[in-house]
Parts: sequence; C-alpha cells; structure tokens
Amino acid sequence: MTTEEKKAERCRAVLYLLPDGLQEAAARLSAEEQAAAEEFRLRIGRPLSLLEAEGERELPTRPVTQQDLKTVLDRATEFSVYRCADSIRAGYVTVEGGCRIGLCGTAIQRRGEILTIRELSSLAIRIARAVPGAAGTLYPQLWEDGVFCSTLIIAPPGGGKTTMLRDLIRCLSNGSAEHPALRLAVVDERGEVGAVCRGTAQFDLGRHTDILTGTAKTDGIFMLLRTMNPQVIAVDEITDSADIRAMSLAANCGVSFLATVHGRDLSELRRRSICRELLAAQLFTRAAVLETCRGQRRCRLERC
Repeated sequence: MTTEEKKAERCRAVLYLLPDGLQEAAARLSAEEQAAAEEFRLRIGRPLSLLEAEGERELPTRPVTQQDLKTVLDRATEFSVYRCADSIRAGYVTVEGGCRIGLCGTAIQRRGEILTIRELSSLAIRIARAVPGAAGTLYPQLWEDGVFCSTLIIAPPGGGKTTMLRDLIRCLSNGSAEHPALRLAVVDERGEVGAVCRGTAQFDLGRHTDILTGTAKTDGIFMLLRTMNPQVIAVDEITDSADIRAMSLAANCGVSFLATVHGRDLSELRRRSICRELLAAQLFTRAAVLETCRGQRRCRLERC
C-alpha cells in the first residue's frame, strides 16, 4: 500500500463518526481528496467542511444540526461521555487510532475551573496519520559530533507538527547506519502521538520507544525519568511554564528533548511570554520550522 493509499485509509477510518447524510458526502470524496484531508469541521447551520493544506472548503451537504454534534460525541466516546470527562474539560476527545476531536460550545465553570463543555456549537475531527519518511532529510541534520541535538518543532496549528514528531521519534528509536538507536520515552498526554490501544501503539514509533499515555506532561516527564531511563523524552505541544520547569530538571539529568510548539518561526516565539521562557531555558539547540507554500509543506532548520 502506498503512502497516499494509507492516508486515504486513515480518512475513511474516521467516517463512522459522522452522522447520516454527512457521512455519505465524505465517503463520495475521491481517493486523492481523502488522502489530502486533514480535518472535517462541523458547525451548526453550515454544511460539513473539509480542511486540506490549501485551506478549508464546504462540501455539498445539508446544514449541520445540534443532534449531529451529539451523535459524533456519542460515537467518539462509545456512548459513555462521563468516561471522557477529563479530556472534555480540556476541549477534546481522542478516539481509537489517534484521531482527536476538538470541541466548541459553552464552558461550564465553577470557581474559575472548567467542569465541562455543553451546548456544542462546532467540532473539528482531526485525522491522525503517520507519514514514514517525513523526517528523512531532517533527521541526519539533528546530530553534532555523534550526539543528538535537542530539537523544537515549530508550526502553526494544523501545520504537521505531530506528524513530523512521530517520524522523528521513529527515526531516533530505530537508528541508522550513521547514528545509533536511542531510548525514546514519549509523554502522550492526549493519546495522539502513539494512539496506544490495549497496550499497542497504532503508529510505528520505533523499536526502542516507551509510551506513557493519559498523564500531564509535567507528571509524565518525572515518571519516565524515574522509571524508564530514557535518553530522549518527546512531548507534543508545550503550553505551560510547569512543562518547561519539568523539562529543565530532566535536562539537568542528561536527557535530550524532542518537542513541538505552536508558532510560525523563532522570531514569533520570542514575542510570546511562555515561548520566551522556553527559549531562555536553553533546552533546545535546533528548531525545525514547518512551513506551507502553495499547498506543499517544507521544513527549515534553524539554531536556537
């Protein structure tokens, strides 16, 4: 099966989440369109829309209803919404296979903390996929004098950060003729990176990778450091000062890092307080900047 066929298959694998009427329209997309699909968007009162690298476009469907959103959430949680209460509070649900559903609606709060999200108004079904070879040209550039250089992957939302992260984890874990295999430990907070189901990762993250799912990055970093003796720890989407402090302590123990962050480039990160704190911690020596030009993604490597 080719890479494009695998991409189309990953798209078809999430169609069961869509309600009748919308599911049929998505199923009628060509194999090329399904391979290019990155997200399905459902907004009340609007047709189902498809997000591709070139942008978002509406499909010829009836308007989405409140019941449609409820149907998607029921199917995603296997009709057990309370089981996913913690992730719903954070605004998402992850389904088997690593697909993440982003939720928008009315946040119910108590004492300043979000308890749940009700009266859903829109959903984003992000199609998780692996692209073996995505890191092929980047991976050899992340070494200096035989040592892996801690690397920060930078891209806007939907820019391919997690896909690149998966393939770099796989490359580092398997090693190559020029570079040794490393012990990787992944803090897979939302279950997207490895998509572990019943103990087995649905994505190939390499032969020497250990995956901790369902815990906050701060706690997960310390757990893995104490128990798994990793050489490299990988985390997806740094958003909090506590994450940076935990990474700094782990780095003092000799651990390297592979991580992602939202942004367009290093200059933008330097204008944001959390990211300035991240760069000031000097955890990373390389920055892989992912860019999209005319529908094509490319990677540019910078020194932090």
